[in-house]
Amino acid sequence: MVLPKRLARFNKVATNRVTRLVAPRLPGFAMLTHTGRRSGRRYRIPLNVFRAGGDYVIALTYGPDADWVRNVLAAGGCELRTRGEDVRLTNPRLVHDETRSAMPFPVRQVLALVGVTDFLHLTPS
Repeated sequence: MVLPKRLARFNKVATNRVTRLVAPRLPGFAMLTHTGRRSGRRYRIPLNVFRAGGDYVIALTYGPDADWVRNVLAAGGCELRTRGEDVRLTNPRLVHDETRSAMPFPVRQVLALVGVTDFLHLTPS
């Protein structure tokens, strides 16, 4: 189960506008910049991101078919601004993990409640 598209639309209009202000600086948050695969336009979205080994890992709460995920996969990477630093990420990989092993324990519990089992792993370049 992934979160409903209605919630994604609400977050895009309301929640993201507020989160955008703090995401580039707070731990566990980031501003991801990606390029549209058809339009070539640059997009910025706030999201939660975690480190797992050398990778950055993003829980795909709206599923692996979200436009931003498809854009990152098509481009072979993206940029991330987290904790005030810019990071270029490459080698995007979709990972299905029902144990949510790359997530911190409290996050793992929340993701289990909503049934999130897909993640995007990216490597800093």
